[in-house]
Amino acid sequence: MSVLETTKFLMKKYNITASKSLGQNFLIDESVIDNTIKEAGICKDDLVIEIGPGLGTLTEKLLEKAGKVICVELDKKMIEILKERFFLFDNIEIINDDILKVDLNAIIEKNKFEKTKIVANLPYYITTPIVMKLLEENLNIDTITVMVQKEVADRLCAKTGTREAGAITYAVEYYSNAKKLFVVPNTSFIPMPSVESEVIMLEIKKEKEYKIENEEKLFELIKYAFMQRRKTFINAVQNLSFCGGKENIRKILQELGIDEKVRGEALTLEDFVKIIERL
Repeated sequence: MSVLETTKFLMKKYNITASKSLGQNFLIDESVIDNTIKEAGICKDDLVIEIGPGLGTLTEKLLEKAGKVICVELDKKMIEILKERFFLFDNIEIINDDILKVDLNAIIEKNKFEKTKIVANLPYYITTPIVMKLLEENLNIDTITVMVQKEVADRLCAKTGTREAGAITYAVEYYSNAKKLFVVPNTSFIPMPSVESEVIMLEIKKEKEYKIENEEKLFELIKYAFMQRRKTFINAVQNLSFCGGKENIRKILQELGIDEKVRGEALTLEDFVKIIERL
């Protein structure tokens, strides 16, 4: 059966309708699945953690290529389908939990594979928290290959200091090298979403470009700078306890040769690193 036929069969058999609250859209384009796995370079040496496998469309191909696939799925109905569909495979583990609550470090350490890769078709409504978790927890992973809303892909892969960037862009650049792989039209799903998607890859930096004592404070500074984008950087972050007030921030910007009227969005990651080092 084709992917479309299999998807329709499973939806009918289990009386499944896509959950809007869980951001479910079922992928039915075989070429997208094949290209995702090819770009992720999945092989038998790899442990793959798949987030939100749903009906298991991508899972099936991952199981054929990977050493082991760990599926983290929140929807209990989908868990039932995954267990029944893949009961013959001995290289699958299914976890019924919220990915934001799962101890991924413990899973990776327990399985001891040469490489660990994250692969997922991420729900649009929760993309940012998931990406931030994967980056900030300093997991021993090699790549994150995910399908996201095209607008989000633009932001994740933007250059810091440009208008396309958001607070999350800085975290992506700090922890990884981001690249766009290919656009996925909305016709590749049922039900059909109103927007296009894009598959991107984040290659995790084993050696970070910047050595920061307190990463948490760096990203808090960036977050505040972007919370009120129309304000100047000084006005946006002046109330942060570790900034020491407007005059202190102004003095630091002067030392660094940065215009005191600059907005946060115009600062590069390197600028933020230099500022936090002085703070």
